[in-house]
Amino acid sequence: MSSLQVNVLRSLFCVLGCLMIGTLIYTLYIDGLPFRKELLTPWMAATLVDFYIAILALAAWVSYKVPNWIIAVLWIILLVCLGSVTTCAFILLQLFTFSPQDPLQDPMRYVLVRQHSKNDPGTKMTIFSVMAARILFIALGCLMLGTLIYTILTDGSPFRMELLTPWLTATLVDFYINVVAIAVWIVYKEAHWISALLWIVLLISFGSVTTCAYIVIQLFQLRSQDPLYLVLLNSRDRDGFMMLNNLG
Repeated sequence: MSSLQVNVLRSLFCVLGCLMIGTLIYTLYIDGLPFRKELLTPWMAATLVDFYIAILALAAWVSYKVPNWIIAVLWIILLVCLGSVTTCAFILLQLFTFSPQDPLQDPMRYVLVRQHSKNDPGTKMTIFSVMAARILFIALGCLMLGTLIYTILTDGSPFRMELLTPWLTATLVDFYINVVAIAVWIVYKEAHWISALLWIVLLISFGSVTTCAYIVIQLFQLRSQDPLYLVLLNSRDRDGFMMLNNLG
């Protein structure tokens, strides 16, 4: 089962990464560079806010996952510049270093968390870490919600064909590929497929508002003194992972 799961995820993110590269090349060819003032319409600006809030959530994971801070910074720069191309590349790197021959290793847990030891400072996050993360994602969720309300009030509905410029379309493709990555995590986290499906529908509909709301809910399920990385794991894996690291 682990081998099949890994192969499915590898295929999925290979296809998505190639789709985004193709979308970028095509959009550059037909519409030129994106750094033009006339492209920054109100809904394009709102989409970029939505996009970069999702990027920030992914960057937080990357910064935790990569032990070397210089390499982590390089990954985050690539994430900011290339969006979901970097997301797919980073996830594929984790998937291709996973060994399905290890029957005790869960592929999702391997991709999400790094292997800690007792002396790893990543396991000894302070009380401020969980509290700060709660405040950060509440603030980001409110920012995105405010941006949506303001843009609707000042520029009307987003469901207008004239808004769908080539670069807005490319940005939406980029954003929703990152949504797929977050949705895979939600499916792993949720115990029941109905709740996972409901969250994914909300994620598709409301973007980073849902991302922030979901992360905040998961953070409030942690105790303030818990290591922050436990938010990545589902309830089934948390206790086992902590036990293994305490024994390591």
